[in-house]
Amino acid sequence: MQKIPLLGAEAIAQGAIDAGMSGVYAYPGTPSTEITEYVQNNKTAKERNIHSKWSANEKTALETALGMSYAGKRTLVCMKHVGLNVAADPFMNSAITGINGGLLITVADDPSMHSSQNEQDSRFYGKFAMIPTLEPSNQQEAYEMAYNGFELSEKYQTPVLIRITTRLAHSRADVLRNDLIAENVLKLPQDPNQFILLPAIARKRYKYLLDNQQNFIKSSEESNYNKYIEGNDKSLGIIACGIAYNYLLENYRDQEIPYPLIKIGQYPMPKSKIKKIADECNALLILEEGFPILEEMIKGYLENGILVHGRLDGTIPRDGELNPNIVRKGLGMTVTKGKDIPEFLANRPPSLCKGCGHIDTFIALNEVLAKYGKGRVFSDIGCYTLGALPPFNSIDSCVDMGASITMAKGAADAGLIPSVAVIGDSTFTHSGITGLLDAVNENSSITVIIADNYTTAMTGGQDSAATGKIEDICKAVGVDPEHIRVFVPLKKNMQEMINVMREEIEYNGISVIIPRRECIQTATRRKKEEKHK
Repeated sequence: MQKIPLLGAEAIAQGAIDAGMSGVYAYPGTPSTEITEYVQNNKTAKERNIHSKWSANEKTALETALGMSYAGKRTLVCMKHVGLNVAADPFMNSAITGINGGLLITVADDPSMHSSQNEQDSRFYGKFAMIPTLEPSNQQEAYEMAYNGFELSEKYQTPVLIRITTRLAHSRADVLRNDLIAENVLKLPQDPNQFILLPAIARKRYKYLLDNQQNFIKSSEESNYNKYIEGNDKSLGIIACGIAYNYLLENYRDQEIPYPLIKIGQYPMPKSKIKKIADECNALLILEEGFPILEEMIKGYLENGILVHGRLDGTIPRDGELNPNIVRKGLGMTVTKGKDIPEFLANRPPSLCKGCGHIDTFIALNEVLAKYGKGRVFSDIGCYTLGALPPFNSIDSCVDMGASITMAKGAADAGLIPSVAVIGDSTFTHSGITGLLDAVNENSSITVIIADNYTTAMTGGQDSAATGKIEDICKAVGVDPEHIRVFVPLKKNMQEMINVMREEIEYNGISVIIPRRECIQTATRRKKEEKHK
């Protein structure tokens, strides 16, 4: 039994290691990245040879983890909330196949969109797939939910979703560890047809999932993560989910809340506890980080006409993350506001790093496209997305991973020629290859710029699945080798860059340009490490 200070993300990693995990599979995405990085640097994980290499994307990560579960081992999958969209196909179907070795799927949501395109709530996916969902309120619970989640998964033969948010993932607290458990032995599923989702088998597996719902509900009702706390003032009942419970406590210095309270950390929702608080109180206040999923369910479940307050009626803002003051206002308490941040301390807009190769790429691209006018450059998720901001104003779209190539193709199909796609090396292997194949199959008149900096730079410099493979991939997909052009994006090479871009943009067909230079941040770290050696 040892106490160690951990981020919420690290607590999940440590809990999974201590619970006998054999592998973690993930694609880097803030705020989930630190889970896998912790495993990669953990002494016990290295001694046990726990798998911790990055996957090409979230879909491949979940499918590979499902394969490890098939073989009887405990495995963890990690991603951010929009990554679950990419992994939705195996996620939904894994609820039907069930598991063999314990399978935990940890998803880190990003309310207020600190580093994301949206603030979707992954609890909806848990409800959609009809699997147990765990939502920790602090770092200790994050550790325990990972540690005990494998047991829950194996007990009911189901994947289990753990949902965290940015503040919990990136805040630190002391965590008390449990004993280290041995890894599972290799064993195949007892039912040889379990993972074969032919319709006849899938129908039987779906009935099994439906029959399992009563077990999930019973487990939730009995869970230590769902607590009913009595209160004397029955004018209001409070239901606080996950980290919202902490925000509530911060408004009561003695942590003595006068109202009846349900703290929720496990779903499906504990209906008996909710019925009890609804029968006792005049009104309910629902505090949940993210969408009003519980609020909607409670309104549909209760039939006694009780007033339910939360995000839907404006008591709590409909968008953005919670904080103690928002909760305080929802409770009808006086909100104290500090002084405004001085102007000289105001946040600076994000910008590309000084010396970044993307800068020279955008300068050359702007020069070549100047005669065509604006609105022709499609991009997606990566450092290079900052090319949308001044002084470059170089890109015109950023929707999701890989959308640069497919949107450029669609625009070209509509007659917008030239159309240019700007995509990073890691994003290309994540979800850009299939779009390139579509363009090759129709010889679309688009130019694809794959900005190769040898890494997944935006999330901290993790390994890129594309390193050393981009030209071969493009050739294998069917791009004419004469129209796969490579240059080093440096100011001294500017004229070469402009010439190459002009030639390929004027080419009536599919072409690929690869500006290749190591990320300035990873290069700096590498040189420091080499110097120390």
